[in-house]
Amino acid sequence: MSDEKKDKGLQDAFSRRSVLGMGSAALAAAALAALSAQAQTREGTHQAEGDHSSSNPGQENKPLLAENPNSSTPPATDQGDVGPIWYSFDLTHKRIQEGGWTHQVTQRELPSSTEIAGVNMRLTAGSFRELHWHTADEWAIMLYGNARVTLLNPDGTIFIDDVSKGDLWYFPAGFPHSIQGLGPDGCEFLLVFNQGLFSEDNTFLLSEWVAHTPPEVLSKNFGLTTEALSRLPSSSLYIFPADLPKSLEEDKAAVGGAKVQSPIQYTFKMEAMAPTKRTSGGEIRIVDSHNFPAAKNIAAALNIIKPGGMRELHWHPNASEWLFFIAGKARVTVFMPVGVARTMDFNPNDVGFVPAMAGHYIENTGDTDLVTLEMFKAKEVLDFSLNNWLRHLPPEMVTSHLGLDKTAIQTIPAEKLEELPR
Repeated sequence: MSDEKKDKGLQDAFSRRSVLGMGSAALAAAALAALSAQAQTREGTHQAEGDHSSSNPGQENKPLLAENPNSSTPPATDQGDVGPIWYSFDLTHKRIQEGGWTHQVTQRELPSSTEIAGVNMRLTAGSFRELHWHTADEWAIMLYGNARVTLLNPDGTIFIDDVSKGDLWYFPAGFPHSIQGLGPDGCEFLLVFNQGLFSEDNTFLLSEWVAHTPPEVLSKNFGLTTEALSRLPSSSLYIFPADLPKSLEEDKAAVGGAKVQSPIQYTFKMEAMAPTKRTSGGEIRIVDSHNFPAAKNIAAALNIIKPGGMRELHWHPNASEWLFFIAGKARVTVFMPVGVARTMDFNPNDVGFVPAMAGHYIENTGDTDLVTLEMFKAKEVLDFSLNNWLRHLPPEMVTSHLGLDKTAIQTIPAEKLEELPR
């Protein structure tokens, strides 16, 4: 390929990256970084590692480097700039109130993720994330403990349920809901929203609504005297402590029982379901609109990958992938057009991003199970397996492209395994 074509390809790749919120200086720095990264060659990297050229005798953040060895000294196969693919909840501001805390990774922290944002929240026993609603759909997984959730449908039916570790819920945009921590120690959960610039600080709160409505209007609306309304909150509650609720059965009976019960099930027992696919390398559970009908706009896959195993080389044709790492250590390489590839390491509480169509894998590089969550702004999880593709082509075609003989081609797994063993 001519230098002119290489430069044109690089410019096209750079123009596709999100530049939201970047100033001229940042754009110039990003362009220079892309040019220098594109100049990296496999031969040059091998030589640099062999003759000490990759060493850094100056200042280093050694703990950070120890967690990200493939970023500090990338594989020789890395080239170019795919844009940001890593961030961590542990780097974000944590909002702490009596009753719990919350922090988030949105497009502001991870600019590539224009379609999905994540919020990690903790509620102590009895404490509420107050009654509220959003402009985005809310998908959630319980990471620890127990909680009670409520949601009102437009027809006036009410959904109330208790959720525990590994359970999900899904609340459509605009539907009012609440979350309350239960005993013995409340809960912690991950919320996922189908808007990259969503902010947990920018939701419709019941407390703020009544605080900003004239008292005489509230009196007319509720049919209550001004005196009866004197204890209404004057500012937002957001997260606040309260007494533990009565039993689930008592709460359901108190709101009207079966006659007002929601016909739609907004919770799902993900951890309790049988794996969608299980191999010696691990297992995957896929939950989307096919088996969780309420989840119309967000789909998910939970991976458990054994030490030395990996989520096979694949890509997703219908949506970008937002990754959350729950346990273990991982390595991920993202492949993009014009020969661009980036490898990063991931640890618990990290977030990863893979653009739609981009080839990638997830490899367990630790000595314990790797647990990851794949999230998509889509109604279903779709992927293509590289192994599956190659085995469905005439062998001569594969040989022409990759130089593999027929015996080697037949050794490649023919079915889509999802999780590959060591």
